[in-house]
Formats: sequence, C-alpha cells, structure tokens
Amino acid sequence: MTTIGLIGSGNIGSTIARLALAAGHDVVLSNSRGPETLADLVRELGPRARAATAAEAATAGDIVVVTVPLKAYRQVPVEPLRGKVVIDTNNYYPERDGHIAELDDESTTTSELLQAHLPESRVVKAFNNIYVSHLGSLQRPAGSPERSVLPIAGDDDAARQTVAEFLDSIGYDAYDVGPLSEGWRYQRDTAAYVQPYAVPGSEYPTWPGRQVTREMLEEKLDAAVRYRDM
Repeated sequence: MTTIGLIGSGNIGSTIARLALAAGHDVVLSNSRGPETLADLVRELGPRARAATAAEAATAGDIVVVTVPLKAYRQVPVEPLRGKVVIDTNNYYPERDGHIAELDDESTTTSELLQAHLPESRVVKAFNNIYVSHLGSLQRPAGSPERSVLPIAGDDDAARQTVAEFLDSIGYDAYDVGPLSEGWRYQRDTAAYVQPYAVPGSEYPTWPGRQVTREMLEEKLDAAVRYRDM
C-alpha cells in the first residue's frame, strides 16, 4: 500500500484520489484554500483519505501529484518533496496562466519548469492529456483487453517505472515517451491531447470515452506538431 499526496484537489486531483483509493492506496489531499474546505470530499472518499496542508501532503506522500494551475507552480513546497517522485499534470493555458516566455518560444516545457522548481525531486509528466471524465471511467484491471494507455515522461528512469506501476495499480498501462523534454508531444492541442480518448462523432465529446491502445497513442505522439508549426 502506498500513500498518494495530492497538491491540488480539483477535478483531476479528486479523480486520481478516487482511483487510488479503489486500488488500495491511502490519499492525503490539499488545496490552496485550506484542509477545512476539503471536509465534504474527504467524507465522501472515506476513512483512507484525509485533508492536510500542501506541505503536509507533500511530506506524507510516497508519490505526490501536483495538479494545480500552472501559474501556481512556484507555490509548490520544495523541501518536503526532496528525493520524491512527483507526478505533474499541468498544461499551459496563457489565458489563465498569463504568458510565460519560455513556453511561448518552446525552449522548455511545463514539466521542465516544475522540475527546475523542484531540483531534487524526480518529476514525471502524466494525466495531463486525458479529460477528467475519461480518466475516471476508462480504468480496467490488469490483463483486460479493453485497457487504455497513458503517456508518461521523466528524466529519471526509476521514477518513470514507479509511475508506470502506480498507473498499473489504478487501471492503466503506461507508454514511456522518454525524458521530460519529450512531454511536448502530448501537451495541450497536440494530436495525443484529449481527443484520442473521445468517441469520434459523439455529440458530447467528453463522454463517453473509448479505449486508447498503445498503437493508437504511438501514432498520435508521432504526429505531434510544435505550436510554432501549427
């Protein structure tokens, strides 16, 4: 059993928490407004979930998920995350986050920004390319022919393996894209972002979801185009 710390408990964070609990993990949730604002969610999630401050969630987690708006990444606590595997779910939305020069000129990526902020942590990019309703519905047990795959990227081999094992526990296979610098291949508005998991032609593209195989995802990753070339 592993404890999953969550810095951010919005749609993605709470969905990851539910998947983790169903897989037998414990979860410690936090947000920017304080533990008391998570009382209803914790009550819903049950006895293996508790609310805490961001620093406490970072300290408690064997794996810590950072799922806050990108503009808030510098507020992620550094010290309690030293040496830990940190999953980054961030996407860059300039209209929300403000313009970030290094992302606008594509000299770096969102997860590399977080890695620079957490120099002694081991950051892995995951969960950013799937819509929340699909994330919470497409999970399947190991060995299921209907299992979907999610991409991961990170500069530390062991950290990527740890995240792949966590994904396996919550119902997904992992596709190893390589280092963080390759995470652009499934960033916002690329071919591998959100749409592969949506049923083609659906009146409501966010629901229901469909299985994404390794071959399907690989095709989309290979088709990735830089923003400047779009």
